[in-house]
Amino acid sequence: MSKLKIEKGASKIRRAPLKATIDGSVADDLELMCEWSENESSYLVNLLLGFAIAQSEEFQKYKTDRAAAPSSARKTMPTVNSASAQPEKGISA
Repeated sequence: MSKLKIEKGASKIRRAPLKATIDGSVADDLELMCEWSENESSYLVNLLLGFAIAQSEEFQKYKTDRAAAPSSARKTMPTVNSASAQPEKGISA
């Protein structure tokens, strides 16, 4: 397992909107992590999501398999937009 490294004050990144609901205890920890690292919440959410995605072996295999599939086969795979299914509240990224 790799380690997550958070650079202090490194929150200058390209951003894309993300609609998500963050549970209370996670939101509290995220707020504290923002204070500790001197970074914006959007930077930390991006960093944490990137780390979690990289750690998911099953997803990485799916991603590799999908990239190797012909483009016609990719069109038949269903897509799910779970972000639009939940209302936005709490700390947003």
